[in-house]
Amino acid sequence: MSIVPTSPSASDFWSPRIEALQPYVPGEQPQIDNLVKLNTNENPYPPSPAVADAIQIAAAHGLERYPDPESVALRDAIAAHAGLVRAQVFVGNGSDEVLAHAFFAFFQQIEPLLIPDVTYSFYRVYARLYGIDCAQVPVDGGLRVDIDALVERATAGCAGMVVANPNAPTGIGLPISEVERLLRACPHRVVLIDEAYVDFGGESALPLIDRYPNLLVVQTLSKSRSLAGLRVGFACGQAHLIDALQRVKNSFNSYPIDRLASAGAIAALEDDAWFIRTRDAIVDAREGLCLQLEDLGFEVLPSQANFVFARHPAHDAAALFAALRARAVLVRHFDAPRIAQYLRISIGTRQQCTALVDALAAIVG
Repeated sequence: MSIVPTSPSASDFWSPRIEALQPYVPGEQPQIDNLVKLNTNENPYPPSPAVADAIQIAAAHGLERYPDPESVALRDAIAAHAGLVRAQVFVGNGSDEVLAHAFFAFFQQIEPLLIPDVTYSFYRVYARLYGIDCAQVPVDGGLRVDIDALVERATAGCAGMVVANPNAPTGIGLPISEVERLLRACPHRVVLIDEAYVDFGGESALPLIDRYPNLLVVQTLSKSRSLAGLRVGFACGQAHLIDALQRVKNSFNSYPIDRLASAGAIAALEDDAWFIRTRDAIVDAREGLCLQLEDLGFEVLPSQANFVFARHPAHDAAALFAALRARAVLVRHFDAPRIAQYLRISIGTRQQCTALVDALAAIVG
């Protein structure tokens, strides 16, 4: 009697850890006519015109050759911008890749990695991917990162800390004095400060790098420099931390920054006037939107980012999200403990913010 082989399932081909992964879910990028897109914290303004010019020049020569694996020109530009030297700068394909390399390089320890329980959800994904024990320390009742709790937890031992400042998705920032408390709490482990939104009103930890050998600061050009489509992120820290990241990068992909991305990123960093003008427009729009939302009865958390986190005490957030989407206004809703009644609203142009407020006024009455 012949035995008929069973058909394999997809998971039969996977490594054991893959089936347990719950990947990060990015904000949707739908193709809807006349969409007011306020869901992924993109900059509503285009990058500096110098970016397109630099990319065009870079595209004319050299694409048949690999880019510089050390990204010397880009690292020099970032170092000059940050008041550092090249050996203190690492670059990657967006800050998400930089974060992934940092998790691999620094946090695979016996003790747990500490993160706030309300923060960028990709941190938990990285921890699961690399098998890192991750302890989530609750934020306080105002959804602020609880520095006292993190410091107390660190005294029991930890693999390090990852704190977004300003935090996501709340937008609430920490003063540098609080960051220093974290650095002093675990001097023998890396404290990673994710500053994706720092340019919109936060206080950067970059000036602390020369004083703290355990500080790694991660930033991106996706938000304040309008380069989300180009994918350039970077980390800054003392040379021994950058060397560890370079070892991981060169064991994974020697060429994460292509010629066009490097040229565009350098041009964006050099045009401070454009950056300041568009950044200030976003901050002004944020402050105006907060007042308008409060007039509609929303409770809005204090934001130092290019988004606001708000809830309405009389209306379910999921229902508001759906009603806005039906009106071609897209915001972000997280169905997660403690924040399920909030909407995260990216700051758009004044016209986009007006369209949002008009839609909400019609919905909440």
